[in-house]
Amino acid sequence: MRVPEVTFKTRVRDDSLEGPNPFRWQDRTSDEIFSGRRVVLFALPGAFTPTCSSSHLPGYEELHHCFMDAGIDEVVCLSVNDAFVMYQWGQYQGVDYVTLLPDGCGTFSRRMGMLVDKDNLGFGLRSWRYSMLVEDGGVTKMFVEPGLCDNASCDPFEVSDAETMLRFVESLAQAKAA
Repeated sequence: MRVPEVTFKTRVRDDSLEGPNPFRWQDRTSDEIFSGRRVVLFALPGAFTPTCSSSHLPGYEELHHCFMDAGIDEVVCLSVNDAFVMYQWGQYQGVDYVTLLPDGCGTFSRRMGMLVDKDNLGFGLRSWRYSMLVEDGGVTKMFVEPGLCDNASCDPFEVSDAETMLRFVESLAQAKAA
């Protein structure tokens, strides 16, 4: 399985811009992010939500250096939030290493089969929680939280955590070295 080809609308700081809003729009395509690279992507329901903020993102941020040591080029956090929300969440969380990728319209999540309806919580359409290792645009491994369904009242966090993914990535490195 290959990751879907989409264009992400992101905001990046541009120090050449003056005024109170030194940011500009930057499109990033799936091809730019994944082709010729080893990328760990983890997806979560929403910025500023409890599990996402207390465990999911902080775990990957804390173990970022371990992923780099294991040959990963980039660790990406994807959420069906807009670029402004993702930026503010990154600031609030003190993120220095993980790339926060807004899937504002849910296009990537939909094409991955991971877009769910969380209207019962007032969230609307969101990504299901999962993680995956992508190598040169191909999905090597996915860890999908159990119970994938619309309007899930639960929010499992059992297999998409940083430790599970790191163990998998390190096992691949050990097998390659043997």
